[in-house]
Formats: sequence, C-alpha cells, structure tokens
Amino acid sequence: MTADVNRKLQRLGIRPVKSLGQNFLQNEDIAEKIVEAAALKSKDRVLEIGPGLGVLTNEIVKKAGSTKAIEKDASLAGYLDGSYSNTEYDIEIMKGDVLEMDLPEFDKVISNLPFSISSPITFKLLKEDFKLGVLTYQKEYADRMVAGPGEEDYSRLSVMVSTLAETEILFDVPRGAFYPPPSVDATVVRLIPSRPSFYIKDQDIFSKVVKELFNYRRKKIKNALKIGFRTRIGDVPYGDRRVDNLSPAEINEIVNHMIDEGIL
Repeated sequence: MTADVNRKLQRLGIRPVKSLGQNFLQNEDIAEKIVEAAALKSKDRVLEIGPGLGVLTNEIVKKAGSTKAIEKDASLAGYLDGSYSNTEYDIEIMKGDVLEMDLPEFDKVISNLPFSISSPITFKLLKEDFKLGVLTYQKEYADRMVAGPGEEDYSRLSVMVSTLAETEILFDVPRGAFYPPPSVDATVVRLIPSRPSFYIKDQDIFSKVVKELFNYRRKKIKNALKIGFRTRIGDVPYGDRRVDNLSPAEINEIVNHMIDEGIL
C-alpha cells in the first residue's frame, strides 16, 4: 500500500526540503517490514529520527511500549503532534535538531535517516546505551558499513563501525518507495551495539590512525603513517602491507605499537 504523501504535503503547505534530506517514505508495506525487523516488544522504548508524516511512526506505535520521535521541521512536528494527541499511543514528538540535542533514553532506534547526516547521527547513536537499531541508509553507505578486509567497499567507515557494532544488511528499498524519490538507492541495516574482541587502548588515537591509513590506502602502512603523521615511524607491525587487507584487529596492533613506542 502507498500512502498519499504528496497530497498530505500539499494540504499542509509543505514542500520537501532537499537540504533536510526530506524524502518521505510512502510505502506502508515497507514501513511494516522495517518495524518487523526490530522485533518490538510491548515494553520497548523506541526512538525515531525524522518521522516526517508518520508512515513509519504509525507502525512503530502499534507495537512499542513508548515512542519518542525527533522532528526538525516545525510544520511536520506540529502535524504529528496533532495526529497523535488524542490517541491511545504513548508517543512524544520532540521538535529539534537531533545532532544538537541530548537523546532521550531508548531501547531501540528505527529511522529512515536523512542521508546527509548518516555518519554523524550513526556515531552519535553508538555512544548511547541501546539494544538494536533498524536504520535506512544510502545503499553505498550501507555497503561500506558492512564491508570487510579485501572487499572493494572496505573503508575507514567499515573499521570504525565494526569496533562499535555488529551490522547486517537486511534489504534494499526502491527509490519509488519515497516521495520525492531520492537520486540514490536505499538499504535497511540492522545495527547491534557491541565491543570488539581486541582491546583499544585509546579510541581517539585509534580513530586518527585509521583516518590516515585510509587517506593513503594505496601506500604501504609504514609510508602512509610517515606521510600522515610527518614523523619517523620505524618498524611497525604489517609495515609492508596496505590497509585494504588489514583487519580491524591488525590495525589495532599497529596503533598499540605506536602508543607503546611513544610515536603518538
């Protein structure tokens, strides 16, 4: 089934704003499929980011114990507030910029994320204590999130996400499921916060080293570090290899060596 998103927007006098990433989900079957993937229980506290006209929200509130939906657009927030004000559902519409506000406590997060804020919101979420996320991303971004060593899409993003969560691609979403259709394909990802099997001594230093290694991904590790940090590196683990084929655990060995040797 398809919700008449365009007609609702016209009635409300709202035009989708590209800078806000406003591509509204209009396929109710896909909304139901997304919510099913979260396996909601009656006590779950759910966070939704960018509910828009509430197509996904309508499915969430049926199964969640409580829902908090953060909407940046004041007109949409007002519309949603009115839509749910006299219902049986436990839902709060929070107006604001999700990147600039403290997040409420939640057990699960379900969202069709604005593609333009995929990275900042993902890493903001992964600082929180929650059980599971079902999130829609640009397909290219999702592919990089789940890529492993030696794969074409393996990247800085792959490494950093892997140290914070287990990720799994669930299914693709056609462009026509949104209004207006985005210029890129979408993919739904399940994300479960976790910690790696290896010990990261310093998260900030780990992040800096990963960044520089992928900035010079075609160079050998020892040369990439020398250029990136503009210092004498000496012998480092896997120095003659390239980052594309190193696992996060192997990259962490390099980082720990640099910390122990006082290089960083």
